[in-house]
Amino acid sequence: MSSPLFGPKYGAANMINDDESGYASGASSHESLPEVYFSKPHLKYINAQLSQLEPQDILGWCITSLPGLFQTTAFGLTGLVTIDMLSKLDGPLKHNIDLIFLDTLYHFDETYALVDRIRRRYGTPIHIYKPRGCETVDDFVSQQGDKLWEANEELYDYVAKVEPQHRAYSELQVKAVLTGRRKSQGAQRGDLDIIEIDDQGTIKVNPLANWSFKQVQEYIKANNVPYNDLLDRGYKSVGDWHSTQPVAAGEDERAGRWKGRAKTECGIHNPKSRYAQFLLEQEKKRAEEELALRLEGVTIAA
Repeated sequence: MSSPLFGPKYGAANMINDDESGYASGASSHESLPEVYFSKPHLKYINAQLSQLEPQDILGWCITSLPGLFQTTAFGLTGLVTIDMLSKLDGPLKHNIDLIFLDTLYHFDETYALVDRIRRRYGTPIHIYKPRGCETVDDFVSQQGDKLWEANEELYDYVAKVEPQHRAYSELQVKAVLTGRRKSQGAQRGDLDIIEIDDQGTIKVNPLANWSFKQVQEYIKANNVPYNDLLDRGYKSVGDWHSTQPVAAGEDERAGRWKGRAKTECGIHNPKSRYAQFLLEQEKKRAEEELALRLEGVTIAA
């Protein structure tokens, strides 16, 4: 696998060709510069190096190395640690990386309250994306029906989470994102690397991939970082209210998400997800409808 890191999207169209020297730089308008890729060996090497660093050092590397960098967060503990770490990095570069929050409209009240607390505490810009054409739960129900997550879970994941994420990435021109995923969360996250690249070429960075839940908790406490009040009521991972429960002693950190089902991800972090499946189904349906209309036209004409 290889995916673009830098290339025309990052400004090659604005480069100047220095005809005398035969070289071009980032300040030139020459368009024939080669793209730079993360090859498999390169990605493996970078991950081996970054895995030996502390999260703060990984974040510093991201700031200097990755244009179009944002942080995607549902304001879980790991994401909150990342926000706080970024706010405390030394140096002249911008540290308050803009946040992207996917508001499904079904978050807990405590989560929405936390969003406001974080905004006041850090002043970090927060880009909020909701299901297309919806501002309220009533809008969503009017558009999709009641309890869509029960009637059609794959469709719910798409319209409430995946489509808003892709819309955010497109509108904000996101090239790289910081996530709050960690190996200790288990399930599909057990073999996380620091750097990943998804099917769309977006670079995903998991700066706290190697931290345990205990380390995250200790950081939150030591630095007085605001967190979701639900965590004091037995929750460890918080998503939509209809698919999140408290976690019992001894259970995995994300055991309260989609409890009782063989589901651990909503499609946002699954490259072969319900997103791709849904698009294929929609394209098939569109083709069938188009064929039916054509056949109907032929019949009428006859």
